[in-house]
Amino acid sequence: MMARAKPTFALRPFLPSDAQMLADIFRSSIEELTSDDYTEAQQDAWAATADEEGFTAKLTGGLTLIATLEGSPVGFATLTDNALVDLLYVHPAVAGQGVGTMLAEALERLANARGTKRVTTDASDTAVPFFEKRGYVAQQRNSVLRGAEWLYNTTMAKQLGSQGKAS
Repeated sequence: MMARAKPTFALRPFLPSDAQMLADIFRSSIEELTSDDYTEAQQDAWAATADEEGFTAKLTGGLTLIATLEGSPVGFATLTDNALVDLLYVHPAVAGQGVGTMLAEALERLANARGTKRVTTDASDTAVPFFEKRGYVAQQRNSVLRGAEWLYNTTMAKQLGSQGKAS
C-alpha cells in the first residue's frame, strides 16, 4: 500500500440519494467549525434547517457540486440562479485542505462561463475570511431568524473575469 502525501479530492454532480449525507456534512460543519462565531443555541437553530424539506429543495433547485475523497462526499456547494453561492459546506475532517476552495472555484468558473459577471454569497461570520481571500467584498450585514434564534451573516460579492476565468 502506498501512502499519499496529499489527499486527492474530486468533484461530481449532486444526486438525490446524496441528500442525507450532505445534511450530515452541513450539520457537522456548523457544529464543529462555527463555535467561535455563534452560540450553541444559534448553531442548533442553524443546523436544524437541514431537517426541513427546504434543504433538499435547495440542493436540487440550483447547481450542486459535491467534493469527494476516495468516492465519499466531504463537501458541497450550490450555485443558484447562476449568481448566488447559496451553500458551501465542508466536513470538519477536511477543513483547511482545499475542498472549499475547489468548490468555490468550480462554481465561479461555471457562473462565468454562463455569462455571469458578478457572484454573491451570504457568508457566515466564520466564512467571511475565506470569501475575502477569494476576492469577495462585503456589501451589507444581515440578520436572519432561524427558529427562535437570530443569526448574522454578510452579503459579499465578487466580480468575475472574462474568457471563462474567474478572477
